[in-house]
Amino acid sequence: MIARRHVLAAGAAGSAALALAACGGDSGGSGGSGGEVDGEGKTLTFWLMEGTNASADTYIEELKTAFTEATGATLDVQVQPWEGAHDKFVTAMAGGTGPDVAEVGTTWVPEFADAGGLDDLTEDIEAAGLTEGLVEGLVEAGTLDGAMYGMPWYAGVRSILGNREMLEEAGVNSQPENWDELLTMITTLEEHNPDWISFPVPGASIFSATPFIWGAGGEIAQEADGAWTATINSPEAVEGLTWYTDLALKHNSSTAAATTWVETEALAEFLQEKVPMFITGSWVPATIRQDNPELAEKLVAFTIPAKDSPVAPSFLGGSLVCRFTETQEPELAFELIKLVTTGDFATRWAEETNYFPGTIEAMDEVVAGGDELTAVFAQQMTEGGKTVPVTPAWGKIEGAKTMTTLVGTVLEGTPVQEAADTAAAEMDGFFSE
Repeated sequence: MIARRHVLAAGAAGSAALALAACGGDSGGSGGSGGEVDGEGKTLTFWLMEGTNASADTYIEELKTAFTEATGATLDVQVQPWEGAHDKFVTAMAGGTGPDVAEVGTTWVPEFADAGGLDDLTEDIEAAGLTEGLVEGLVEAGTLDGAMYGMPWYAGVRSILGNREMLEEAGVNSQPENWDELLTMITTLEEHNPDWISFPVPGASIFSATPFIWGAGGEIAQEADGAWTATINSPEAVEGLTWYTDLALKHNSSTAAATTWVETEALAEFLQEKVPMFITGSWVPATIRQDNPELAEKLVAFTIPAKDSPVAPSFLGGSLVCRFTETQEPELAFELIKLVTTGDFATRWAEETNYFPGTIEAMDEVVAGGDELTAVFAQQMTEGGKTVPVTPAWGKIEGAKTMTTLVGTVLEGTPVQEAADTAAAEMDGFFSE
């Protein structure tokens, strides 16, 4: 093992650290019960991503206290920004300056594990009796070649959020059971008030588009015999992309400005009550309650439907807690991972952030204490939560904005098949590296 330094690389590497914490530890971890590892006189570094929890200061202080009480060790929590986090992660791994434990975003785990920066936690998780009851989509995101490199911590998913008052004014306010019913809702809203943006199609939001690719039976890419091949240009994927972009191009549900929108710009229009419904994340209602309590009273949610069913697969994104390979305290690091991702601290983080926890038991508690909106997003996640291709190449595809470019160019007039063929060729280039 590389000599462990109890210092942090500045910046977004901190987010990596927290992700690493979720990823877990080496074999020989202490197992299920906390407090078995003697950490007296030792310090463990934990990188936590900035911005997910507005109440993080109190949470961090209580986490530090609980960790010290359980192990005797000091916990050094270093909060890091997401901006630039990927590259800082890579730099930290290359230089041996990473944390002991870190939060790592779901789409980065395969890349960092493949690079040798994260520990295989499979045996630790099994020994601790934590393999059952984990959110499947998060397990999939953290698993590479059959090994788990992250312990599920929290996740969010996208569904449809609506303004009940606007919907009822137009005479639509029921769960769409398939694409046909969703289109009827959208066209009814457009006919009722042409000044509304009845259903925005944000060109720079790939995760608003993926439910329609998956909902038509398409896939972004598929693996065979250890090799990945892009399938974003398959007939099923093209069908889903066509249906989704036609909402803007043929049904006038969106606006030309949305061609370059990210999700926050669609939210801004929703907050001004110019948008009756749109695709957004499970964490957004909490933001609306804080920024616009009056609008929050009007919120209603629906699952995004698939072509022929009421729940489409929707991207399940979030973070895992992983362990860096250079830690000198693998057992102590896994004690922290268990403390963060299970029990009271896991449930509390979910409640404070409006994300869902990584275990079914904790998620059931959150749903039981939540409202109708929480139940809808939870249904989307449990019945349709899905991740992007679990391959080290995905980070490069994400960095090249391959999927974002695909949706944007279609909205600008490029035929869907042509745009999908271009995206597939670019993905295959990354897969073959």
